[in-house]
Amino acid sequence: MSTAVSTQAQNRSLVKSIVAGAIAGLGGGVIFGMMMAMMGMLPMVAMLAGSQDPMIGFVVHMAISAAIGGVYGLVAGRLSQNALTGVIAGAVNGVIWWVLGALVAMPLMLGMSNMVLQISGAQWMSLVGHIIYGIVTGLLFIPLSKRI
Repeated sequence: MSTAVSTQAQNRSLVKSIVAGAIAGLGGGVIFGMMMAMMGMLPMVAMLAGSQDPMIGFVVHMAISAAIGGVYGLVAGRLSQNALTGVIAGAVNGVIWWVLGALVAMPLMLGMSNMVLQISGAQWMSLVGHIIYGIVTGLLFIPLSKRI
């Protein structure tokens, strides 16, 4: 019986970490989304949904931000919860998703396979945005994981 209770507690803890991460990801997504809006990048994100409307791009960006935040919560829920860990783990998360998302998945999804892993000025700005997203997400995750 105690094994079942222990498994249920672990499952609840896992779900709480994913939810806290998703909410933290939305916070990071708002900051990164504002940067993307200023750089005129939201129409390209909207192309993932067959549009070029910046508002559609922002909605798509926020959905991706929440999903990536949930993945972050899944991993970060096992780390010590302090500001240094939040900054480092968040920045690493941002770099990982910059490579997976901006340098690989997005070009492939938009039919630009020749752009996979190609780095120019715009990609460096994207890296900065992803790192900021990651740090904000990492820092927001700490209090959220304790409250949820």
